[in-house]
Amino acid sequence: MSNSQITKNALARSLKKLMLTRPLPKITIGQITDDCGLTRHTFYNHFHDIYELLGWVYQTEIIEGLEQYRNYAGWQQGFRSVLHYTKKNKTICLNTFHSLGREHLEKFLYDVIYGVASEVVDELAKDHTTSSHARKEIADFYSLAILEQVIQWLKAGANTDPDVIVHKVSKIMGGCIERSLVQYQDL
Repeated sequence: MSNSQITKNALARSLKKLMLTRPLPKITIGQITDDCGLTRHTFYNHFHDIYELLGWVYQTEIIEGLEQYRNYAGWQQGFRSVLHYTKKNKTICLNTFHSLGREHLEKFLYDVIYGVASEVVDELAKDHTTSSHARKEIADFYSLAILEQVIQWLKAGANTDPDVIVHKVSKIMGGCIERSLVQYQDL
C-alpha cells in the first residue's frame, strides 16, 4: 500500500471515529488531523475539504465492490450490499444524511444507483430499438424511484431490514424496465 493510501486511510478512520460522537458540521479538519497525528497541510495534500474525504470513504468502502453487480442478474445483490453497509455504519451514514452533507450523500447514492440502473437498462435494451436518450430517461426514472426508497428508509432511522427494502423494490420493479423499453420503442 502506498504512503498516500495509508495517509488517506488514517484520515478516513479519524473522520469516521469523530462522526460517531458529533455531527459532521461540527467536525473540523484540525480535529481530524489531531486525531490521526497528521498536519493540516497533509490533509490538504490529499483532500480539498471534509466532504471530499467523506466522498472518498464512501467511494472506497462501497463503490469499488459494486462492479460485479452492475447487471440485471446482480443489481439486487448490489443494492443489498449498499443497504447493509449503511446499516452497519448507521451512525456515520445517518450523521451524513442529517447534516449539510445530505446533499453529498444523496448525489453519491444517485450516482451509484444510476450507474447500475443504466447498465441494467442497456443490457435489457439489446432486444429493443430504444434510443440512447430514452434509455437514459428510463435509468433516471428508476434511479430516482429507488433513491427515494433509500431516503425514506434513512429518514425512518434505517431500522428496517435491508433485505425487506430490496425485496419490496424488486417486487415493484419486476418487469417494469422492460415494459418501459417497449413503450419508448413505440414513440
